[in-house]
Amino acid sequence: MSEPIQKEEESISRRRFVAGAATVGAAATLPVELSAQVAGSDAIKVGMIGLGGRGSGAIVQNLTASDSARLIAVADVFQDKIDGTGKRAAGLPKIQEQIEKMGKSSQIDVPKSRQYVGFDAYKGVIDECDLVVIATPPGFRPIHFEYAVQQGKHVFMEKPVCVDAWGFNKVIEAAKVADQKQLKVVVGLQRHYQQVYLEAFKKVHEEKLIGEVRGGQVWWNGRRPWIIAREPGWTEMEYQMRNWYHFNWLCGDHISEQHVHNIDVMNWFVSGDSAKGGHPVIAQGMGGRAGTEPRNVGEIFDHHYVEFRYGDEHGGAIMNSQCRHIEGTMSKVAEEIHGTDGILHLSQGRITDFKGNVKWQYRAPREGDPNPYQVEHDQLHQYIRENTPHNDAYYGAKSSFTSVFGRLATYSGQEIKWDDAIKSNFTIMPKEFDMNAEAPVKPGPDGNYEIAIPGKWKLPWA
Repeated sequence: MSEPIQKEEESISRRRFVAGAATVGAAATLPVELSAQVAGSDAIKVGMIGLGGRGSGAIVQNLTASDSARLIAVADVFQDKIDGTGKRAAGLPKIQEQIEKMGKSSQIDVPKSRQYVGFDAYKGVIDECDLVVIATPPGFRPIHFEYAVQQGKHVFMEKPVCVDAWGFNKVIEAAKVADQKQLKVVVGLQRHYQQVYLEAFKKVHEEKLIGEVRGGQVWWNGRRPWIIAREPGWTEMEYQMRNWYHFNWLCGDHISEQHVHNIDVMNWFVSGDSAKGGHPVIAQGMGGRAGTEPRNVGEIFDHHYVEFRYGDEHGGAIMNSQCRHIEGTMSKVAEEIHGTDGILHLSQGRITDFKGNVKWQYRAPREGDPNPYQVEHDQLHQYIRENTPHNDAYYGAKSSFTSVFGRLATYSGQEIKWDDAIKSNFTIMPKEFDMNAEAPVKPGPDGNYEIAIPGKWKLPWA
């Protein structure tokens, strides 16, 4: 089997780094003023978990968003990622260099005593800060988010926010507690902060320019992902951690890691709900490995095609989703929403009727649109300063699990139901987090990983 399945009660108690921690529910009883920086305070102490490429971009954007922000602690499971000597690592020195070039060197104060290393390292950072930037591999996101909320911290977390039902349910429950504590949460699905998408959403749901939404198509067809070659001396767990894109317990497959952006837009525009989003109720699809990637690299597919069906409250809309990373094939990253009176072409910022006549065309301002990657951090700091309620975790979790839902459909080749998947609470996370611990999946004697075979791969609750 490609995904080892454990029930929550069989696995969570054996995870060393969460053993003995207070539950999020218990933390909800803490007074808000003791668990979050109050509006009007001066410096905002920022912590960073995960020093890969995206993490470095996110932290620079976060510090740029407010002169009051101070990076005071960092964490990664690998020391070389902090030092900037590991592969695909930005590292603290590079982040410092970028900030210094912007004339903001005073915004970084991270002595060795606040550089945390290991699977437990996230706790040290979260305990130190007011706001945490979480940019680790996605499988860890529910655990880190839960602890941040537990400790009363504002959160920016990258997408996707879960890779299984256990993670989805954990994020949703933590989101509820974040609301109770008046914590601010932003998820790195930056299209929600991109002007053309915001304007298009109004045209679809306020002005009804395409009529009633009935379906559409979303794409993420691009280049082959990076591969980190195995090195002598690495345990299987270390290899998978360093090559995290290629293992489901860490990334959720590329339908989650990349295509979640387009799937999120699909949920957003079909549901018409900007705050909590929506989700399909049924999925079926196909996918596999075309044979262009060596099987000794990892277990993920290189192509997926999923039909998502929404419930009656969303007009029974049908959305098709495709993603692929096969060299030499057509590249396309886009979203298209079809209604009863027209088609929204988001990649072109355009609405047409069925004959191709333009009904609306987005026009960017002369100075250009602001960078949505920056805007999401600007707005997070504004929400904190003004104590404005804001929580992206709900739609972040639904869109993330919709991508998992698609993976379950393509791996199994079966038609599956959302409620069955959520209620199963299945997890694919390891029993213990340690570089010498047993990895969730292992290569065979030939060095190859087993790939899911549709029609034979069993659903977790089957």
